[in-house]
Amino acid sequence: MKIAVVTGGAQGIGKGITQALLTQGWRVAVLDQDAEAVRDLSDELPTAKLITIRADVASERDVEKAFDKITAWQKTTGQAEGMDLLVSNAGLATPISGPVEKLELKKWQAWQDSHVTGAFLMVRAAVPLLRQRKGAIVIMASTRAIQSEPDTEAYAAAKGALCAMTHALAISLGPDIRVNAVLPGWIETCPWAKAQVREAVEHRAIDREQHPVGRVGEPSDIAATVLFLASEGAGFITGQQITVDGGMTRKMIYAH
Repeated sequence: MKIAVVTGGAQGIGKGITQALLTQGWRVAVLDQDAEAVRDLSDELPTAKLITIRADVASERDVEKAFDKITAWQKTTGQAEGMDLLVSNAGLATPISGPVEKLELKKWQAWQDSHVTGAFLMVRAAVPLLRQRKGAIVIMASTRAIQSEPDTEAYAAAKGALCAMTHALAISLGPDIRVNAVLPGWIETCPWAKAQVREAVEHRAIDREQHPVGRVGEPSDIAATVLFLASEGAGFITGQQITVDGGMTRKMIYAH
């Protein structure tokens, strides 16, 4: 049975990916820093195919302990060693860091650690297991790696670094492991938040109309792309940046 590890998998896009993988029969190990979200996910998805682990992916020790738990879980359930998919999705979700001249170094570093260092630590731990099954890695970047709003330097830099890491890893780890990045655009995650802050959202006409496809994205849109990149049908795809944004980055916008 195929096994995936999804970081930041208890809320938002990560939760959508977790749900989609389980629906397709995968076994899934979820790492998330938010203990409350981890508990909510376990309550909502009571299945032996899911293990939830509270962990900060930017912590070397947390990552090591998480992989020990995943290995033990595989053994106790009689699963063969190895891993088929790593989805490195965790990272500070807030893109606004404020004016760059007022941005404190420790806050800058927090964005880099949660996205870039976290991805590095997860990949480093996962590679030996992925090699055993010729698995795949999907790194969650963002359209903010290629376009920006004001005061988003820390987030944009982190997501840009993930894009560069993706093609470097694809060359280093091929042909055994394929590595691709997904660049989500506007994805509505409020209904996929932890229970305490979850809410329904009604988008305005202008929100929908600025997307060439006519709507705002959902986690299921990203999950479908991840499932494809993990499939045999994507066997000739590696080192790529797949933008999933309803066409927004292709739309020219002029002020009138």
